[in-house]
Amino acid sequence: MKNSKEINSTRGVKNLLGDPKRAIRKISGPMIIAMLVQTLYNIVDGIWVAGLGSDRLAAVGLFFPVFMIIISLASGISVGGSSAISRKIGAKNKKLADTAAGHTLFMGVLIAVIITITVLPFLRNIFLSLGAENSVVDLVANYGKIIVGGTIILVFNNIASGILRGEGDTKRVMYAMGIGSVLNIVLDPIFIYTFNLGINGAAWATLVSMAVTSILAFYWLFIKKNTYISFNFKFLKFNNKILKEILRVGIPASLAQLSMALAIFILNAFIVKVGGTDGVAVFTSAWRIIMLGLVPLIGISIGVTAVTGAAFGAKNPEKLETGYFYGIKMGFLIEAIIISLIFVFASQLSYLFTYSKDTVHISGSLIKTLRQLVWFLPMVPMGMLTSAMFQGIGRGENSLILTIMRTLIFQVAFSWFLGIKMGYGLSGICWGVVFGNISASIISVLWGQIVIRKLKFASTKNED
Repeated sequence: MKNSKEINSTRGVKNLLGDPKRAIRKISGPMIIAMLVQTLYNIVDGIWVAGLGSDRLAAVGLFFPVFMIIISLASGISVGGSSAISRKIGAKNKKLADTAAGHTLFMGVLIAVIITITVLPFLRNIFLSLGAENSVVDLVANYGKIIVGGTIILVFNNIASGILRGEGDTKRVMYAMGIGSVLNIVLDPIFIYTFNLGINGAAWATLVSMAVTSILAFYWLFIKKNTYISFNFKFLKFNNKILKEILRVGIPASLAQLSMALAIFILNAFIVKVGGTDGVAVFTSAWRIIMLGLVPLIGISIGVTAVTGAAFGAKNPEKLETGYFYGIKMGFLIEAIIISLIFVFASQLSYLFTYSKDTVHISGSLIKTLRQLVWFLPMVPMGMLTSAMFQGIGRGENSLILTIMRTLIFQVAFSWFLGIKMGYGLSGICWGVVFGNISASIISVLWGQIVIRKLKFASTKNED
């Protein structure tokens, strides 16, 4: 019986309610593996597209911020729902955990419909407004129509993943993401070259692989029904308090990712001005590799959000603090290794995107950009995991403030000053991203410590 899970919890729920360090390792591990495979797909996707020439590579890079907007809206609600589910599990209230999952899914479907209707007709105008060259605009618009047309699939993937993460079941998330990414890697060359679809083939490969992942998640949640969370829409009633909890984290999380997308739009505009289409191809290709360094941190942040959420629900600030700082320590250690590898093997990594005769001319610039952007990584654990902790305890607005401060204020300001004002071009923009992130990360961890101290003080006062 489903209700028996209030007593006989799943393995994921037991992890959430146990030792915070072990819980973060258990939850983060599968997510790190899954996201490494997914990031590998992103790189392979770029490698196959690079064979079509720098214009095609730039077109995919230009669409990336739009893709981020779609994902940000979906993952924002996903994070909000996941956080609410974890807190209800921490408070040992399964009924409200189920309610939170149902509300999250409903909002996800609604958002998917709105995105499709409002974005699809205006794709070409968006890229024209960015100042993209005419030869690239049609390429990116046609590529984007395929992805935006499949928004419902992208959104459901994120929502289902968030529900599973909320109950600590990241192994199934790993399986789904891994299968989807491997399938995408296999389909890319078939759709791009065998079917002769060009960059549109890369878009179709992405959509088909995500559809397969969605079918798998749907099977687990609605057919097999062996998750802790259960859906019963017949008796699901609107719960204003749960909705507010989800949105308090979900809206700031979406806005935070939207601010990152907007920041990349602005940075792309800067780069087009100082480096043209080749500059965009160089920066976006380097950023794909730098994203590899962020993958373990994204996995750890999922663990931190879930563990701190459960600890907050259980009113245990000591456990919350232990999980938060343990996550940061893990992040620092992993980033030190990744930075060394990227710096040393920059030449080999750049070859992945410059192997064709149409892209070889950007090789030197790509190596240089990689060795500059890699210094973005050392301070990321402090900022990213502080935001994750804020999301876990339901203070999404704090996380939003940190992200806006990092992306739209510090990174954009530093990049404009060094790249445009001081005339250092693409190098100046790269160093602007680095210095902006360092400044924001220091402020983030200080704020995180202050909030935890207040929680501990309030807990001690209540005990007295």
